[in-house]
Amino acid sequence: MKNYYSLLISDWNAVIKKILPNYSIYAPIKENDSLDYELIDLENSSNISYNLPKPTTPLKTFFLPIKENLTTKLKSENKRIIIGSPNCDIQGLNILDEIYLDKNYIDTAYKEKRDNTILISTACFNTQEHCHCMTYGIHPFPKKIADISLSKVDTRIHLEVLSEKGEKFITSIKDLATISESPESEIKDIELKQSKIENEIISKNTGLPDYKKTGKIVSKAKDEIWKKYSSTCVSCGACATICPTCTCFLLIDKPNFEKIRQLDACQYPGFERVAGGEDALGELPKKFKNRYFCKYVWKPQKFKSLACTGCGRCIEACIGKINKNEIFRELAN
Repeated sequence: MKNYYSLLISDWNAVIKKILPNYSIYAPIKENDSLDYELIDLENSSNISYNLPKPTTPLKTFFLPIKENLTTKLKSENKRIIIGSPNCDIQGLNILDEIYLDKNYIDTAYKEKRDNTILISTACFNTQEHCHCMTYGIHPFPKKIADISLSKVDTRIHLEVLSEKGEKFITSIKDLATISESPESEIKDIELKQSKIENEIISKNTGLPDYKKTGKIVSKAKDEIWKKYSSTCVSCGACATICPTCTCFLLIDKPNFEKIRQLDACQYPGFERVAGGEDALGELPKKFKNRYFCKYVWKPQKFKSLACTGCGRCIEACIGKINKNEIFRELAN
């Protein structure tokens, strides 16, 4: 039997309230048509949304803040629990871990945040228009990286333990609520929901090439395709800043030897511009092409993890209405 635990939603809500003094808890709350993370307190703890795809803010923001002082000793903070991250975001941490936890160049600021955080991911029980995780071999439910996978079914919360950290968390709350092993029949119901969503995502993305094939067709693409699709790009950088795996940054020197890391984006007009005004990328179509080469050609040469997890945020955020999947379908044909 799998390592599943179950408790009533009312008991789960009570657990969250009881552990608030020990943890900073973030979870998605839906307001109108918007779903995004909020800091949980006694008043909003019962409003958490479960098993919905994609909060607006990517998970990476919790580990790579938009701006961060790397030289000032931060005050020690409460340990964090992040609830409700979909697996596309969870798998995005794979490549961030490869970059920032490289044994030869460990980023201590990133590592401290990773070590200090319990990730309670949720399976997606429905989809959004541009979800295409399955095309890249990523399931709409977590099996690794996260510490716990949460599924809300009827009046119960089911918690599947995925890591030692997750097991320790379950052990720590057993005295706070009545927790039992999930019945096999309810586990099967969860797996049926997961399978249904997998098939739905596969069906809606027919003809979209997988990650490896995308790299091959992108590398062979002619300049005309980049000129065509970049014609509506306004260089806002939304596609990169909202991406769960994009991680370019500036390191800014400040007085008193302070170093400020500020996230950057390859689509910004000043990206790669140096003193004297020289710019290695220059024209917009080259910048546009650079983003896709980075994700699908160059990153696979350097890292084992995927640089795109199929979340679809870049499509949704684009002011110019650029759909990268339309580019790839056109190239594939």
